[in-house]
Amino acid sequence: MSAWRTTPTSSCAGSDGGDVPPARPPCLPPVPPRRPPSLLRAARGRQRLLRAATRGLSGAPPALSRCHSDDDAAMAAPGPAPLLPAEAEALVRALRGIELRDIGGQRWLRQHECVEKLNMHAILSTFAGQEQLLTELLVTYAKIPVLIAELISVEIWKHKVFPVLCRLEDFKPRSTFPIYMVLHHEASIINLLETVFFYKEVCESAEDSILDLIDYCHRKLALLAARNTKGQTVTPAELRPEDLASPSSMQELQKQAEAMEFEIALKSLTVLRYITDQVESLPLSALTRMLSTHNLPCLLVELVEHCPWSCWEAGKLKKFENGTWHEVPPEDQVKMTKLDGQVWLALLNLLLSPECQRKYHFDGFNRSQLLKLRVFLTDVLVDQLPNLVEMQRFLSHLAVTEPAPPKKDLVLEQVPVIWDHILKKNAGKWEAITKHQVKHVFSPTEEELKLQARRWAETYSLDMMEALAPDKPRCRVCGTEAAKRCSRCRNEWYCSRACQVQHWQKHKIACNLMAGAPKSTDDL
Repeated sequence: MSAWRTTPTSSCAGSDGGDVPPARPPCLPPVPPRRPPSLLRAARGRQRLLRAATRGLSGAPPALSRCHSDDDAAMAAPGPAPLLPAEAEALVRALRGIELRDIGGQRWLRQHECVEKLNMHAILSTFAGQEQLLTELLVTYAKIPVLIAELISVEIWKHKVFPVLCRLEDFKPRSTFPIYMVLHHEASIINLLETVFFYKEVCESAEDSILDLIDYCHRKLALLAARNTKGQTVTPAELRPEDLASPSSMQELQKQAEAMEFEIALKSLTVLRYITDQVESLPLSALTRMLSTHNLPCLLVELVEHCPWSCWEAGKLKKFENGTWHEVPPEDQVKMTKLDGQVWLALLNLLLSPECQRKYHFDGFNRSQLLKLRVFLTDVLVDQLPNLVEMQRFLSHLAVTEPAPPKKDLVLEQVPVIWDHILKKNAGKWEAITKHQVKHVFSPTEEELKLQARRWAETYSLDMMEALAPDKPRCRVCGTEAAKRCSRCRNEWYCSRACQVQHWQKHKIACNLMAGAPKSTDDL
């Protein structure tokens, strides 16, 4: 059951803004045909996040660059390699716990850069078959609990500080990019955990914080199931650029955060399934948390029943897979997606494990919910995942029997502490934290924005974007395949000179920032 592994998707960010624009758009050098992408078909979601991150500065985000920065002919060269062992070790050792009040500050930004580089390194290493190094480093230096604490800290920031920030009428930031980076940080961490939690040693190294991660995944999946039950499905229409082009950049950020929340929930599903793979080695408190406190089997039944990653639009079935919604042809509508597989594998782990069966209470409600699964266990589905034959037998037996309730032994149960600790430490201080961050973090000067743009340009090199991008570049204006890009910033793609001229008024601010950002802090 543990052989089903999801290819991790990734997410990225960029920045743009501007000063004095040139008189006319720079020329467009032709680009040779692009080599087929070698990595990560799911990077389409990363492109959308990159465009969304930069919208607050330029009004229109740059398209993802898809060739090398030094020479277009270099596109035939091999893709970027994973980090060297010494580089990866330095990044892992640099991970530290950061107070919620300091989120968005310089120390936090350095940590975010470390997470992003490790995230990209994990993806490249997975495809190169070298991911064992990163998992060993994270386990050796005990950084999995640090990542989980950081994940929950940003989640609380989104629930407590971000709404206050959006309500400030006198807050008109020069750029919403610094705020976006905080929202994006949660997606970066859960993406990294999704990549490494496939390994048993990583799950075990979480120690007591595994309870906090279980709670986190439950919160995300419960919101996903509740939202879908109410008919609030994230569809392609919600993610179109024109829908995000709101006069209010803060309203735009709220829409972007909502779109990210959907993908974060799906990654949480994968992480939870990896945790259930290790039910035999999990502490007793973790099993109690999953089976009794949160009743995860019934929650997973809700996901099977409502399937939030699929929807019908204009009579056509669409499914969310590899970071994007796509139309499913009639012959593939009964085909199991990776997300479907994660739910079924988690159910197999939780219901067929002898230890879980002894601890789960099969009362009237739970039995009725679980028996709903029988209608979904068709021959076509079982053919795709043969392990479900055991699930059919279990449900048939459950339908005609009433298992005895679990024994209530007197035990000392561990409880998660990270969420409660952060809430208690900052209770009543949310407005003060918001004002502090508005003054010291989210109101950067133009020079600070330029420096940050240079740092992110170095983090997300064009070599890396070439490796992670899934498809051929598209024209920023008309959407057709593009063979030319802005020769000044090398960050925007067009099919013709006419489209570039049409888009120049929107692009010139971002172009000036990307082309004129200082090379280092010494240039400021």
